[in-house]
Amino acid sequence: MRKVLCAVATLMLWACGGASGSSQVKQEGLSLAAETGDTRGTYVKDGGAVSFSALEVEPGVYRLEVRLRGMTLAGLLDPASGVSTMDGFADEGAADTQLTDADRELLKSLYDALSAELPAGDAAAPEAMYLRRAVGLWAQHPSTVELQRTVMGEQGRGYTMLCSYARCNGKFTGSCGGVYNWYSYAKHDCNKGGFSFAGNQQIAQLGDHTSCSGDEFYLSGSTWLCGEPDHWSRPKVMGNCFGRCGGGCGGDTQYTLDATNHDGCVRNGHMLASAWCDDQFVSAADDELFASNCY
Repeated sequence: MRKVLCAVATLMLWACGGASGSSQVKQEGLSLAAETGDTRGTYVKDGGAVSFSALEVEPGVYRLEVRLRGMTLAGLLDPASGVSTMDGFADEGAADTQLTDADRELLKSLYDALSAELPAGDAAAPEAMYLRRAVGLWAQHPSTVELQRTVMGEQGRGYTMLCSYARCNGKFTGSCGGVYNWYSYAKHDCNKGGFSFAGNQQIAQLGDHTSCSGDEFYLSGSTWLCGEPDHWSRPKVMGNCFGRCGGGCGGDTQYTLDATNHDGCVRNGHMLASAWCDDQFVSAADDELFASNCY
């Protein structure tokens, strides 16, 4: 059985256990069971089934496991130390594997269900909150980034909070009423050019202030249009929780520099799992797992 190495207080080995040993047909939708330090359940949608568990294995240390479509995704998180070991492997032979578009779609659906069902932000049980964050991270994981890796994060070094830019008109949520608080710039590098190329930069209003059919708005002249610009020169953009860790407006409210740059890549002419946005995804991984909620 595959084992993962992780630094907690000392180096330790842990074996991946089963999130659910049942082979019974599961009920459509989300089923959750929780007790102190232990959250687990199943999720079924359109024939795709997921089983998951999140367990506090020692004070402040959490073991996560998600099983779907013949693979296991696993994580061991020590948030106080800012250390996590993430992994993913095929159930048959424990061989290395990668997520497909179908896997990401099912994980995104699970992430949305967890965000809707669990209490928001820090109100969720710690193991459940870290499960939600890890599922949100895996739902965006590009096929060109290895699943087995160590993620380390520390505020000020690993990630930078941008909570103040998530406010407009004095509020974290609701309409800006024409009073904006722009962040310059959300930026990335890709086949179009480097970080200094104006087409790879966006002027963004972060936060949960508006959306259009699950998308963002961008300013064309004096008119806000629904959709995403494709490498325009420093357009103004807002909506759909721009700059927030996780996909869209999930159950946590972490607004960070790396998450803003990741949104500035995947919402600027690139697909969610585009290899051109790998650097931004890797940089934002510790933000999603460890950054504090802004509100």
